[in-house]
Amino acid sequence: MAMNHMSLAALLLLIGASIVVLQVVAEQPISQAKAESAILQDAIIKQVNENEKAGWKAALNPRFSNFTVSQFKRLLGVKPTRKGDLKGIPILTHPKLLELPQEFDARVAWPNCSTIGRILDQGHCGSCWAFGAVESLSDRFCIHYGLNISLSANDLLACCGFLCGDGCDGGYPLQAWKYFVRKGVVTDECDPYFDNEGCSHPGCEPAYPTPKCHRKCVKQNLLWSRSKHFGVNAYMISSDPHSIMTEVYKNGPVEVSFTVYEDFAHYKSGVYKHVTGDIMGGHAVKLIGWGTSEDGEDYWLLANQWNRGWGDDGYFKIRRGTNECEIEDEVVAGLPSARNLNVELDVSDAFLDAAM
Repeated sequence: MAMNHMSLAALLLLIGASIVVLQVVAEQPISQAKAESAILQDAIIKQVNENEKAGWKAALNPRFSNFTVSQFKRLLGVKPTRKGDLKGIPILTHPKLLELPQEFDARVAWPNCSTIGRILDQGHCGSCWAFGAVESLSDRFCIHYGLNISLSANDLLACCGFLCGDGCDGGYPLQAWKYFVRKGVVTDECDPYFDNEGCSHPGCEPAYPTPKCHRKCVKQNLLWSRSKHFGVNAYMISSDPHSIMTEVYKNGPVEVSFTVYEDFAHYKSGVYKHVTGDIMGGHAVKLIGWGTSEDGEDYWLLANQWNRGWGDDGYFKIRRGTNECEIEDEVVAGLPSARNLNVELDVSDAFLDAAM
């Protein structure tokens, strides 16, 4: 009998070991040959476009016409959330009291807020975590205070340091929102993005370094401290689609992270869901609305920061309500602060009637 127990224990150890080995193998970096191959593949386009159940169309997006797999992976700069990062972070669940519209687009809801409809370009830096954050907060300053400002991804990228991650080598979206509360973020006018050319210029290297933090506005008449705009708080929204929709409807766009596969580089139109290809990494973007396609597929509407040569003029739709590519798992946001602003503080904040 004891022998049987030992055999069972040995067997369980063996199974455990094999599972660990499988996980290690799964996390192995891609081969050199794969890394140097082109990200855009005719075979992927064919597989998606010939699949009647795909729900979306693929194309050779000009944005990535000269990109290798490793250069594409470089753009996907969301690092997995560390356990300690969630300490003290509220997770917001909005009660289902509000009748939400079937379709919502923040660009239409707040037409005076020009930043909502802007498509930016993160260049060849893995700064998506910073872009999704500053874009959403910029929109919220307009929605809550009527200010049309563009906040600086460069400030966040260069000056947040190790708390936010590794700059162009990836970071943590939640930490970006905590930086807004702690240090604030200057305007783009004060500290413009270091890579204005995107990735079309010669010498576009995957190993481009993170910009240095100078804490000085490029324009002589602007003061760094006076250009800072702050957040009130940083919070996550529960993965229930109704909570996410209510948050966007009441407070404005949010930052979301999701898993990117090879086929996503080829997205052109329709409601994306993963069809084919390997995992490339984690990406952060701005969620601005939702709707239902003509085929009856519920979707989220998002703005990417890969310029307008990618996707549907820079935007994309992804399946809603099924946690496609973990899109509903890590939704982060915060409210804009009146600190440093010449505006009256509005205490009737929508945040106050949300349930934690």
